Amino acid sequence: MRGLIMDLDGTLVDSVYAHVVAWQQAFAEVGLPIDGFRIHRRFGMSGELLARTAAAEAGHPIDLEEGERLQRRHGELYRELATVRRPLTGAVELLRRLRDGSVPHAIATSGRGPEIAASLEALGVDRTRAVVVERGDVRRAKPEPDIFEACAAKLALPASECLVAGDAIWDVVAARRAGMLCVGVLGGGYGEDELVRAGAFRVYETPGDLAAELDVLGLLSRP
Repeated sequence: MRGLIMDLDGTLVDSVYAHVVAWQQAFAEVGLPIDGFRIHRRFGMSGELLARTAAAEAGHPIDLEEGERLQRRHGELYRELATVRRPLTGAVELLRRLRDGSVPHAIATSGRGPEIAASLEALGVDRTRAVVVERGDVRRAKPEPDIFEACAAKLALPASECLVAGDAIWDVVAARRAGMLCVGVLGGGYGEDELVRAGAFRVYETPGDLAAELDVLGLLSRP
């Protein structure tokens, strides 16, 4: 492996549950009482897909236009709820080790600019210097592979030389579709067994645990 592509929410930043509450409130505002677990199980998908599938499963089908409105409202509510973003344990150290080791790396997120700005700031990521691919940069979001393929292109690496780190089964599925190996991080609420069944070949409790094994994964040489 030569490069590492990382998801943002639930992989580097402790933000998944705030997103779930924001989605739940957005649904409630339009008269759709949707249980939180239905939202959580789909978080990491594109927002428009999450809105449509969660509503349909709850017995309230919605059209594309309403799904897009819900997605916009979710973003507004999320920014109100998550005024302070907290990096997951070891996330800042992981990014520092990647930079210090000159390891090509990128952040791939289904979020959009206004939603992710504070998270990137909390991680100390400068978008003018880092590779960040967000939902608006690609035609299709996870579980489609577009976002990881775009990261590999920006890093000038073939898919076979990129490793993906993500917290949700949608990250694992998208990585497999892109022809990339994937490791899991337990920051988003999915269990180790779920991530392994989806195709992750190794699972870490925190980003710090992943940082400690960059050499094992072939991304850094042992000192």
